[in-house]
Amino acid sequence: MPEPERRGSPHIIAVANQKGGVGKTTTTINLAAGLAEFGYRVLVIDMDPQGNASTGLGVPPEARSKTSYELLLEQALLIDLIQKTTVPGISLCPANADLASADIDLVASEKRSFLMSDAMHEASFLAAEFDFVLVDCPPSLSLLTVNALVAAESVLIPLQSEFFALEGLSQLMLTIRDIRKSANPRLRIEGVLVTMTDSRNRLSQQVEADARANLGDMVFSTTIPRNVRVSEAPSFALPVLQYDPTSKGAEAYRRLSLEVIARRSNGRVASKEKV
Repeated sequence: MPEPERRGSPHIIAVANQKGGVGKTTTTINLAAGLAEFGYRVLVIDMDPQGNASTGLGVPPEARSKTSYELLLEQALLIDLIQKTTVPGISLCPANADLASADIDLVASEKRSFLMSDAMHEASFLAAEFDFVLVDCPPSLSLLTVNALVAAESVLIPLQSEFFALEGLSQLMLTIRDIRKSANPRLRIEGVLVTMTDSRNRLSQQVEADARANLGDMVFSTTIPRNVRVSEAPSFALPVLQYDPTSKGAEAYRRLSLEVIARRSNGRVASKEKV
């Protein structure tokens, strides 16, 4: 088991893909659980109006009196919005349907793209000493996603094993380039994660092969298989690593966690020349 590496500020990863149904929230929850299992302190920030990451970490709608909406629209301190989850080592800034109107509500703000970034630099938040912050972005390139990308050090991109999967990445890559040029020059690609793979399916194998051929070492060695335990776990408000720790899905997310830890320790994130 790797020894947690402590530093003054957390490593902030936005989990993003403008396409829905690619395993983005599932990856956020289970990567957080994997990192926590290895001894790291993790904060999940739910930026999706559906609030699925909040539900999946055991925080029901009635327990979300303060959410990421207050962070962006009411200038609440991030530290005041954080609550514990049922998973040891994971804290949460939850979301609810209020976020659905955030794009309209934020238009008048001059700092509308920098609100999350500013919150991450608050002394009270830094004093909490999280090792990782994972931001679960909505399935769109909205101001919510832009806020996450401006605040983040890197982007983890889930890529579903299906036809046209790579074509769907182009707009996200252009957005990352624009944000790097205009607002966050340190932003990098943490990695592309191939999800919902099926070793018996030739199309699934071809998508993975194409991703590796086109994106090289940006693609994580780990892939996430289609696994019934991964699908069942959210209905029990648990990550699959707690719901069924020995399942293929849990083992895959454990391997992903080790890759993320290794990339952080070695400074291995995709260079801007590759994006």
